[in-house]
Amino acid sequence: MSEAQVSDYRKLEESITLGHIQNEDRLSSELLTLNIGPHHPATHGVLRLIVTLEGEIVRDIKPVIGYVHTGIEKTAEQKAYWKVIPVVERMDYLSYYFNAQAFCGAVETLAGIEVPKRAQYLRVIHLELNRIMSHLVWLGTSALDLGAMSMFWYCFRERDAILDLFEMSSGQRMHTRYFQVGGVFEDIPTGFEQRLRKFIATMPERADQYADLLEKNEIVLQRLRGICPLDEQTLLDLGVTGPLLRAAGNPWDLRKVEPYSSYEDFDFKIPVGTVGDNYDRYRVRHAEIYESVKIIEQALDGLPEGPTITEDRKFALPPRHELATSMEALIHHFKLVTEGFRVPEGECYYPIESPRGELGCFIRSDGSSKPARVHMRDPSFSNLQATAPMCRDSYIADLIATLAMLDPVLGGIDR
Repeated sequence: MSEAQVSDYRKLEESITLGHIQNEDRLSSELLTLNIGPHHPATHGVLRLIVTLEGEIVRDIKPVIGYVHTGIEKTAEQKAYWKVIPVVERMDYLSYYFNAQAFCGAVETLAGIEVPKRAQYLRVIHLELNRIMSHLVWLGTSALDLGAMSMFWYCFRERDAILDLFEMSSGQRMHTRYFQVGGVFEDIPTGFEQRLRKFIATMPERADQYADLLEKNEIVLQRLRGICPLDEQTLLDLGVTGPLLRAAGNPWDLRKVEPYSSYEDFDFKIPVGTVGDNYDRYRVRHAEIYESVKIIEQALDGLPEGPTITEDRKFALPPRHELATSMEALIHHFKLVTEGFRVPEGECYYPIESPRGELGCFIRSDGSSKPARVHMRDPSFSNLQATAPMCRDSYIADLIATLAMLDPVLGGIDR
């Protein structure tokens, strides 16, 4: 090969190499818009994420909701107050007792109904069982997203035991309609307390097993520690509450700050994190399982005697045995079933601490037997706003893990 040919070959090789470098620079600066969804982080389709990627790095996220809009609020405004409970329970199929508590509490506040102490304790027992059940679904599905398949089956084993308890006390495993305006549907049956005590004796041991499996797994730790942290002030600015806020070090919990349903009678701690990363979000929810067990045990030990629903016959159905002997009881039963009860004019916002943060129910009454306006303050809606600041400039694999830690079901955002 002549010197001229060698020179031409080297020039060609240099131009090709330079072209490759320019192409790589151009490709590395290109952004890719990727649609994730619409699907549910755990099950069915409510959430779509428009993700802007630079390689495997997430540069921006836009959550899009509204794919399963059920019109629950407007449906509630067309029904008598006591018929609204089964509707609002279905906003979040993992925390139906909390939805019912928020609605019933708002109605009771407007109507000035005094809930008997025994009914308040029974509500607390079922609320905390529901909190544990919700956290178990979160833990099982989150671990599944990290590749720990066995955790899913272990968590659902305990969840099934809780659903058995719900079925025993209310007749239904989900959407029980156990909470009523003025109290609960009926007292707990014989054998329920013994079965519940057996569960709360076992649950802490099972929670210890979960921790042993996950916190000694180096893969899980690398996927959670230091991943997608978010500071307390940003969370507050976004209106985020619940475990996400507590993971950043803020101990805000409505059960302590504004107690309802006799929560002031119970001694329990508020778990908090330090840096607000995925590991702290996991640890806070895991620790809340132990605290819920303590609350249930105290409620069982101190369960007072007395009625389980208000004795005001304008709001509660009379016992069935009175219908055959009392004309007044028959009249009240007929009026409540056909027309429902009337609530004085006014408006009320009633907040509670759900497994995902502050769940509030706003009701405006015009004095009729149907609410003029019903609006639910859904914690999942606020939690979703934190997705972008949490995941921006992280890997797309970390986005999946963070979505799992963000909100177990994102319930209620498409009401």
